[in-house]
Amino acid sequence: MSNKNQVKGIIFALISLLLVSLQPIVAIARPQIIDFYIFAAMTCLIEAIIFLPLMLIERKKIKSSIQIEPLNFQNFELILNGWRKKKKFLIYLGINFAIAQILFFVAYQLAGAINGSLAQQTTIVFALLFGFLINHEKISKIQIFFVFLLFFGLFLAITQGSFNLLEFNLGVLIMIITAALWLLAHTLTKPIMDRNEMTPTQIVFARNTLSALILISTYFIFFPFENVNLLFDPINLFFFISMGVLYGFDVLFWYKSLNNIEVSKATIIASPMPILVAFFAYIFLGEIFTIFHLIGTIIIISSIVIIVREKKED
Repeated sequence: MSNKNQVKGIIFALISLLLVSLQPIVAIARPQIIDFYIFAAMTCLIEAIIFLPLMLIERKKIKSSIQIEPLNFQNFELILNGWRKKKKFLIYLGINFAIAQILFFVAYQLAGAINGSLAQQTTIVFALLFGFLINHEKISKIQIFFVFLLFFGLFLAITQGSFNLLEFNLGVLIMIITAALWLLAHTLTKPIMDRNEMTPTQIVFARNTLSALILISTYFIFFPFENVNLLFDPINLFFFISMGVLYGFDVLFWYKSLNNIEVSKATIIASPMPILVAFFAYIFLGEIFTIFHLIGTIIIISSIVIIVREKKED
């Protein structure tokens, strides 16, 4: 891998880190009149709009490749239209990410930006768990030890050193459930991408389109029809678009980083997210980053680095 690709991959990963760190701030700072359900729906819709032209450009390039390499027609055809055989799976993805998007906003609202971002780091735990259960990937004893250490650091930070179960925030638990939903879907998606049946761009576009349709079509079952007026308020639109853009381009730059550097390196670059979130949360939300948050963050980040390095060696 060239140094140029390494530099590009690191830059893309850093941009993704910045964008993902701003998401909790926008989620919490939104006007309270914007309920989590419509916020999730609009976020998914805007993400789908962002990825639509990217998917169309990608399909055009693949079709051009067929003319250049006609002998590989079957491979290119699989990439172009493999999704047709995965309709049930795509519906599952749409439902999964619709629920996860709602829980994401609920979790941050209850936990706060700092605690929520720390809980979000449990994604690495579920990556190991589902990778082992579904894709039969190995887990070492060292990784298991640092998984427990990661949860120790999280519990230390959330309870501010008291280790009192009553101090454990419900939002943190919801964020852990959200992380589990994300990684279950990603783990099930991995073999499909490995077989070149769908590209990441196709998957992101399809899942967000379906999630948006599911959320929009069911919204008025739970909320009054008058809430449609929320879509026309300029301030609300600003928050809808901001979150959709942050989420959409975060995913885009993350995949671009993975095209240029190893997953392990990109994951390590993204691991300081709680520190950046804490900085933004202090400035914009007035949240306090305590010594227990700091110690817990150091334990969590160190655990992630070692777990990822062990995974890379395997």
